[in-house]
Amino acid sequence: MSAGATLKSWFQRTGREILGWILIPLGLVLMPLPGPGLLIVVAGVALLSRHYVWAQKLLGPLERRAIEAAKYGVATWPRILLGFLGGLWLVSLGVVWWISPEIPEFEVLSVGFGPQLPAHGWATALGLWASAAAAWGLLVYSVIRWHEPKPRSHSDV
Repeated sequence: MSAGATLKSWFQRTGREILGWILIPLGLVLMPLPGPGLLIVVAGVALLSRHYVWAQKLLGPLERRAIEAAKYGVATWPRILLGFLGGLWLVSLGVVWWISPEIPEFEVLSVGFGPQLPAHGWATALGLWASAAAAWGLLVYSVIRWHEPKPRSHSDV
């Protein structure tokens, strides 16, 4: 057996499991933060589903709900446009968080904010840009896979 085949075999067994166990807590941490947290958790569950029955049982409903949401999101061109604009909004927010302009000082539930944006800097900006890239990638995939053009009526012909 060659070294490449051995390495591939190891990754298919052990590496996939290690990566799955890394992705799940990472995704859970990213869920409340700007970033593709839920996608990372689902990716971790998908990797672990080859080794654990609980992950297989969890993955089935997640896949069905994700497919339903994707089909709904690309059912009409206005929804597709809104998805694209949502990604553009994330890119714009990333630029704002990168630049980190001064904001007025204020309090919410006795927690003070300002003069800097909360979690300002490059890490938050990169998280927002990663979210935009993931959103656009999934949008393109969903359009290619599930967008159905309107059927032509006889009056259109």
